[in-house]
Amino acid sequence: MDIKIGNRLIGLNHPTYFIADIAANHDGDLERAKRLIRLAKEAGADAAKFQNFDAPKIVSDYGFSHMNAQVSHQATWKKSVTEVYRAASIPFEWTLTLGEECQEVGIDYFSSPYDFTAIDFLDQYVPVYKAGSGEIDWIEALERMASKGKPFFVATGASTIGEVQRAVHAILKINKQLVLMQCNTNYTASPDNYDHLHLNVLKTYATMFPDVILGLSDHTHAVAPVLGAVTLGARVIERHFTDSNDREGPDHKFAMDPDKWARMVEETRLLERSFGSPDKFIAGNEQETQVVQRRCLRAARDIKAGEVFTRDMIDVLRPATIGAIKPHEIPNVIGTKALHDFKYGQELRWTDLEA
Repeated sequence: MDIKIGNRLIGLNHPTYFIADIAANHDGDLERAKRLIRLAKEAGADAAKFQNFDAPKIVSDYGFSHMNAQVSHQATWKKSVTEVYRAASIPFEWTLTLGEECQEVGIDYFSSPYDFTAIDFLDQYVPVYKAGSGEIDWIEALERMASKGKPFFVATGASTIGEVQRAVHAILKINKQLVLMQCNTNYTASPDNYDHLHLNVLKTYATMFPDVILGLSDHTHAVAPVLGAVTLGARVIERHFTDSNDREGPDHKFAMDPDKWARMVEETRLLERSFGSPDKFIAGNEQETQVVQRRCLRAARDIKAGEVFTRDMIDVLRPATIGAIKPHEIPNVIGTKALHDFKYGQELRWTDLEA
């Protein structure tokens, strides 16, 4: 199955679609958000993504303030969870400007909504919906996004296969344009996170859900996981994007800078070119190589007309002159008769032999 976003087709037989998730890396500055859009385009991204949430509608201040401590990536935050979310939120008023900036530089714009108001508001601005991993079991929100009738990307971090199955079945009843993204939701930027990516889950998704497009939503820096995911069939890659990992903010540390992003895209495009055909044949650029590097049968000494070939009269040597007998035919040459004299080293052809 293919889906279409703007002029881009997305599917197994099309180039990988790269989403630069700018998320909270705008640092509350609209001009900075626009600059990151331009940098993402220059680095090879196909889409710039943001996140629309309202702190009171995504986190419970009571809930987090009554935990013993802030944990995981939140442990390094200097402010409360609610304060960080409030600072990272994007005003709806930015939406038109961000969309226009994306259109001007030639990159798709969309944003992940985290409440019903945002879901409905974004409908007029986005060509695709994306649900973050945290929404995997909020079926009513998934159904609300799916009902908009647009391509729908769903990340599946920190979830079980049963939860994924329930979400996929609920969405497919409404909308077949689903991209299912393997994801590991650890935002600490620890090198240990590579041990938890489990890209082979993509094989499971391909088997269980053969009619959906696969993707990877990832929070590591190296190119290898992306190349592995694309090899396993992923055609949508989402990673966070920033201009500096040294900036303060919840999403900067695990994001990719423009240089790393450009290298990721470049290496993926090389991989896509390298996939080629599943058929095994002599490739177009091997036509001369097959002559100079392959062997053919040659006279191992001067041979007179009428001599009957024995194995010791045959050499197997390069080059494989076009029209000469190939090495696998040795048993069929032994016992034939030379129709004319052969010089030492001359290639043997079937037209020169008598059975």
